[in-house]
Amino acid sequence: MYWTNFLHIYQPPTQKSMWVKKIANESYRKITKGLKENPKAKLTLNINATLVELLERDGCLDVVEDLRTLAEKGQIEFTDSAKYHAFLPLLPEKEIKRQIELNRETNQKYFGKIYQPKGFFPTEMGYSRKIGEIAADLGYQWIILDELACSGKVGALAPDTIYTLKGKENLKVFFRDRETSFRILSAQVGMSVFSSNMLVKLLGERVNKEEYLITAMDGETFGHHRPGLEELLFDLYKTKELKGVFISELENFFTKREVVDPLDSSWALMKRDLEQNTPFSRWKNEDNQIQMWQWELTNLAINEVEKLSPEDPVYPKVRKALDRALHSDQYWWASAQPWWSIEMMEGGAKEFKNILQILPIDQQKKDYAKELYLKIIQEAFDWQRSGKVEELSKLADEDVTQRITTETPYIPKEEFDQIVKNLENQMLTAAENKEYERAAQIRDRVKELKEKEKEITNIK
Repeated sequence: MYWTNFLHIYQPPTQKSMWVKKIANESYRKITKGLKENPKAKLTLNINATLVELLERDGCLDVVEDLRTLAEKGQIEFTDSAKYHAFLPLLPEKEIKRQIELNRETNQKYFGKIYQPKGFFPTEMGYSRKIGEIAADLGYQWIILDELACSGKVGALAPDTIYTLKGKENLKVFFRDRETSFRILSAQVGMSVFSSNMLVKLLGERVNKEEYLITAMDGETFGHHRPGLEELLFDLYKTKELKGVFISELENFFTKREVVDPLDSSWALMKRDLEQNTPFSRWKNEDNQIQMWQWELTNLAINEVEKLSPEDPVYPKVRKALDRALHSDQYWWASAQPWWSIEMMEGGAKEFKNILQILPIDQQKKDYAKELYLKIIQEAFDWQRSGKVEELSKLADEDVTQRITTETPYIPKEEFDQIVKNLENQMLTAAENKEYERAAQIRDRVKELKEKEKEITNIK
């Protein structure tokens, strides 16, 4: 079996220096160190250019230099993406292309000639038809999407076939294995329980066949979100049953082709999103008044900047501010599915409000921008005070829901106990670091897991 591991690393342009340095120490440096110690390991990597700039700002350029060296040695292949992590399916084509061009321009500045990406990673694997067409027209050879984008089903991929985009057959479409990726990245894996041997057992006879497996995850999962998990990552790289290759190399080993027209989707897609035809509900949900106001403010800023002449003295400033303001985090953290941060919402809305105050437009539009800004903040506090956030979060506990709704073998009692123990340790660590919101979320997950222990472990 051929195994391709894809990691995506990113921090929002608003991220504080303290967090950039912390995550670099806990995750990025551990990943580069592990790759250097495992010279046969190969990684397909997306690093949004805004993170590269943050690493320079905060004295962490050694991470960038190590990534460049690993790429030069043939251990890393880069992908392209949107510089500021904008959620592309919800943006106009012009803004999409600009984000991609900015990303390549900035990354080539730091990585040099080795940065020649063949593949494209849309932010959050957010996909709609126009994203595939743009990627193909820009000359990318492939795009990576979530497994559910293929047919809306888990386990339906042909693991010996390479897919191509309908109507744009020059663009190959690779899908991540959702279940395997989720098992690795989630809190359900413990070093003493989930090992390379357990993965081989999970894959069964597949490891002896001419098939390929793509796992795709946030890089920060390893060491930052899940302390110690980077050890599992490099344990997997040493597994003799898995031949590590880049995504771009897969076409050399598999000749079967199948045309596919992927569904609108993201890697946060859940079954209920498919059933309700709301593939982007984490970023724009018509039932979420906060997000609707966010997008009204976003589109107002986009439209007014578009009207401005590039010759206007204020244009360079507002254009750069808009590029940065389009990061997707503000919408995600307004979803309460289960993620929630008033700070992130306020910061994003403020950026758009400030852009509109600078523009030479009529006062009525400027006042309306201020009104939207205040509505977003006030509604967010109302949700929090009323208990609506907690209510929505309970409906959207990703980890538990995904594990229970996927058709997977029952978990041995010993593994279940280790999962709970790992979560409890993470909860204590989060509390010690004064990350109380995260600690509370983990506490709730532990509680729900314990309530479903018999169902998950099949104990009679």
